[in-house]
Amino acid sequence: MKIVKISENKKQYLDLLLLADEQEDMIDRYLMRGDMFVLDDGGVVAECVVTREAEGVYEIKNIAVRPDAQRKGYGRALIEFVFDQYADLKTLLVGTGDSDWTLSFYQACGFTESHRVKNYMIDHYNQPIFENGKQLFDQVVLMRVKKD
Repeated sequence: MKIVKISENKKQYLDLLLLADEQEDMIDRYLMRGDMFVLDDGGVVAECVVTREAEGVYEIKNIAVRPDAQRKGYGRALIEFVFDQYADLKTLLVGTGDSDWTLSFYQACGFTESHRVKNYMIDHYNQPIFENGKQLFDQVVLMRVKKD
């Protein structure tokens, strides 16, 4: 298993990006300014895009694992890699829908809820977003703080 930074042709991973963010124009808002990492384990199985939001503050804008490779530790491996990738990182943020499955994943990775953005999914996406049969409305912003 290896994790590689992608600097060019990031859209070649659009199929993976769309697993985590269903609307291409939303991906376009952060893809070029973000650092992209792909996890290769006999082929690319996961990707992550991270942006620098402020001094010491980074945000995971997109993280996805191929459906046939989920629940094998790849998502957690990417998060741990990102957390250690930036020497000045103090806080790592991630925004996601209000889905029990997704929230439990991030909580298991050491994130806690910071705040919620009401109706984010309705205000920013053209189509309703569903996960596990539940329509998502609010964005839940989670954070993980680096301990000294």
